Amino acid sequence: MSAWSVLAATVVETVHSLILPHGVSEEGPVVPGWRSLEIITKFGHWVGDKIIMMNIDGGLWTELVVTTVNCTYLMPDGMSFQEAAAISVNYAAAYMMIYDYANLRPNQSILIHMAAGGVGIAATQLCKLVHDVTIFGTASPSKHETIKENGVAYPIDYTTLDYAEEVRKISPKGVDIVLDPLGGADDSKGFGLLKSLGKLVLYGSANQVTAPKRSSLAAAKVWWHKFNIDALQLINSNKAVCGFHLGRTDPDHVAEVIRKLISLYKEGKIKPKVDSVWSFEQVGDAMKHMQEHKNIGKIILVPEVKTTDATTGN
Repeated sequence: MSAWSVLAATVVETVHSLILPHGVSEEGPVVPGWRSLEIITKFGHWVGDKIIMMNIDGGLWTELVVTTVNCTYLMPDGMSFQEAAAISVNYAAAYMMIYDYANLRPNQSILIHMAAGGVGIAATQLCKLVHDVTIFGTASPSKHETIKENGVAYPIDYTTLDYAEEVRKISPKGVDIVLDPLGGADDSKGFGLLKSLGKLVLYGSANQVTAPKRSSLAAAKVWWHKFNIDALQLINSNKAVCGFHLGRTDPDHVAEVIRKLISLYKEGKIKPKVDSVWSFEQVGDAMKHMQEHKNIGKIILVPEVKTTDATTGN
């Protein structure tokens, strides 16, 4: 199979995958990437079909991919490769956090950090499927109009304002759910924002990554301010804390969620937003683009790319 006969559009991952390409690995050489999109050129009755491929063990930042049938899903008509790349991991993670963990219900409220990122965009759209949900979202001011159009009722400038104070100005009792990819002191802050019976869902530690390489100082700060609570405190608080890692999720459940997401896409209820497309050779620049919080939506990697707004600087 020719490397260029396969269009492999893999997506820049969250903090874990962002760190690995800089050589931070305890297990030797690692190929990151949890999902890719392919045109099948050999094997089986799907030859010529377009598929979404997802492997939570990684290994998809490559031009040639070998996988099993149970890791593949037919792309629906009308879905672009870029949309398919954006819909799998981000939307699957957001779906499980919102519906499986947090059990979002009508008339509840939620704070979504990094609301302009890939997971943030997905989470906002999925929250809108539930009636009368109030959505707070943090983002830099230049992204506020976009996240409002996506469904965030109250954009908050985290760069100049205390987001907890801003939330309480509108909702003095706090919120029912906080999706927190930040880590460190923000975990405690999010827990403090919860109403009775509220849920804090932790799914990252983005505060550790503040430069092209993982910052030892930032990591130390996150560790120093790490969130600690004992069982009795948790009981007395009447709140819940959940930890989520897509890579530790039952693959059968992931597959079920992906199928649900494809159905939601076909029904027009979700619409992935792609920020920019980069070639494999530009992976460092793509990561820098994300680390500097310039993206709105998903960043895509492909074997080669001709034009894209972010890559041309326009």
